[in-house]
Amino acid sequence: MTLDATVSIGWINTVIGAAKRLSVDAETLLAEAGIPTAACEHERWPIDDITRLWHAAERCTGDPGFGLKVGADFSPMSISGVGFALQSAATLREAIVKVQRFQRLISDGGRFQIIAGNTATWLVYHPRQGKLAFSPHQIEAVLASVVGFASWVTGTRMQPARVQFNQPPLGPLKGYQAVFNCPVAFEQAFSGVLVENTVLDQPLPQADPQLAQVHERYTSARLAALTMSSASVPEIQRWLGARTGPVLPRRSEAAEALGISERTLARRLREQGHTFDGLLDEVRRQKALHAVAETSATLPEIAESLGFAEVSTFYRAFKRWTGSPPVRWRKRRSLSSEGE
Repeated sequence: MTLDATVSIGWINTVIGAAKRLSVDAETLLAEAGIPTAACEHERWPIDDITRLWHAAERCTGDPGFGLKVGADFSPMSISGVGFALQSAATLREAIVKVQRFQRLISDGGRFQIIAGNTATWLVYHPRQGKLAFSPHQIEAVLASVVGFASWVTGTRMQPARVQFNQPPLGPLKGYQAVFNCPVAFEQAFSGVLVENTVLDQPLPQADPQLAQVHERYTSARLAALTMSSASVPEIQRWLGARTGPVLPRRSEAAEALGISERTLARRLREQGHTFDGLLDEVRRQKALHAVAETSATLPEIAESLGFAEVSTFYRAFKRWTGSPPVRWRKRRSLSSEGE
C-alpha cells in the first residue's frame, strides 16, 4: 500500500482508450476532468485524479455501460510486468493470489479478498477511495475486468456462478448479462464475483513454472522499489500534515498503510536522516506557528487542535521551537506586522 493511494498509467490508459472508442478523444476527456495532458507522462496518478477521469468519462460518453466496457477490454497487457506474472501462473486461483500480492503495482484504489467455499469462491472487491467518492463505473469496471482477465488467461469465456454489486444498476440489465453471462444482483452487502472452484483450480494453458519464477522475481523487485519510494520523507510529511490534529497519527498507522513493519519504516526513515517522531514534531511546529501567527484561536484551542494534552506542554514545545513563549511570540509578530 501507499500512504496516499495511486494508480498505474496502464489502468489509466485503459480508461482513456475505452473513451476514445466511444469517440471521446484524450484531450477532451482530460480537459473535462481538469487534468493537464502532461499527466499522461507520469507513471502513477493520485487516486482522486483517476476518479475525476471516471466522472469526466461519464459526462463525456453519456454511456451507462462505460465501466463494463472498460473492464471487458482489460487484458494482462494493460498492466505489463504484472500481466506476464499472472498469465504464467499454474491456475486461475494462483493468478488471483498474485493479483492480491502485486495489486498496488496496478492500483492502490482497492484490494481483493478471497472467501473460499466448498464448491465456489467469492472474489470480493474492497475499494479504497481518496477524498473523492468513487464513480460507480469504477466498481463495475473492476468486476468486469476480473471476468475479462479470466477469459483471456484461460482461453475460454469465463462464466461466473454469480456477480453482485453493493450499488444499484447503472444501465439496462441486458448489459450486465452480456458481460457476466450469469445471475447479477444489486444493492448487496458487498461487490464481488463468485467462481466455481473447478474453474479456479483447472490448469492454465500458458502455465510455465520456469517462466513464472522469472516473472515473480521481476515483479517482486518492482513492488519492493515502489514500496521503498513510498516511504519517502516528503510523502510521510504530507500524510502527517493531513492527519495531525487532536488525535495524533501513530507510526504503526503509517507502517500499516504502507504494508511494512514499524521496524522497516523506522529503518527507511533513518536511512534518509529522519525519524517518525521528528517528522511529526516538525509538522506540529509548522501548524503551531501558522495558528499562533495567522488565526485568532486561543492558545488552549491551538494546543488541543495539535494533540497536546496540557497547555503547559504546548508552551514548552513552542518555546523549544522558537525560543519564546507563544504569547510573546504572537505579540512580537503582531507588532512586526503593524510596522510594515
